[in-house]
Amino acid sequence: MKIKTRIAVSSLVLAAGLSGFAAAGSAADLPAAAPYTKAPAVEAWNPWMIRLRALGVLTRNSGSVDQVPGSGVKVSDAVVPELDISYFFTRNIAAELILGATRHDVTGTGVPATAGLDVGKAWLLPPTLTLQYHFTELGAFKPYIGGGVNYTVFFSQSAGNAFNNAGTIITSSDLHNTAAPVAQIGFDYMIDQHIGVNVDVKKIWLRPDWSGTIAGVVPVTGKVNLDPWLIGTGITYKF
Repeated sequence: MKIKTRIAVSSLVLAAGLSGFAAAGSAADLPAAAPYTKAPAVEAWNPWMIRLRALGVLTRNSGSVDQVPGSGVKVSDAVVPELDISYFFTRNIAAELILGATRHDVTGTGVPATAGLDVGKAWLLPPTLTLQYHFTELGAFKPYIGGGVNYTVFFSQSAGNAFNNAGTIITSSDLHNTAAPVAQIGFDYMIDQHIGVNVDVKKIWLRPDWSGTIAGVVPVTGKVNLDPWLIGTGITYKF
């Protein structure tokens, strides 16, 4: 009886050993598991963008002095650096605020009383806020359109204090702060994820009132139709 029991135990041990060997052989035949690769991190989307542009301010030579029939006014153009800051509410909708200051000379035209008259000089601070729609389906080329409002502040104003050929002299000059509507079109061309180039065109219907005095005695009023085109190009940085 003991001999039979030992034979049975030995058979079980041998069977278990053979089964383990067979399992090891099967495992060896299986292909090795591919090494684990961590998925690349996705950079978080940032809604902020800034641009630095060279900006040409091209004004309309139009205006008048109310008390002088046939009078006219022209305003000099300017080229200045300009900074804008944009915030994207979505990938298509953004608000843009532009910041800069320009200096202009105002000169009379028209009838002899105002022709060649040095009306004065003024600095303009024209913060402009627009709401834009950006087209994002064209790869690196990203055009946009926009519209908004401008509020121009005139500062450091001075009168011409010089006689023209008709003997007229302006001894005080004051352009009045005013708001105006704005239309905009432009595009960014992105060189990489963050850096691009920008071209931007705005039209502002800016027509401030003007007041002054002739020879320090006669009060005069009028309107200066600036209506500038703002044409800029520069560098875009998307955070």
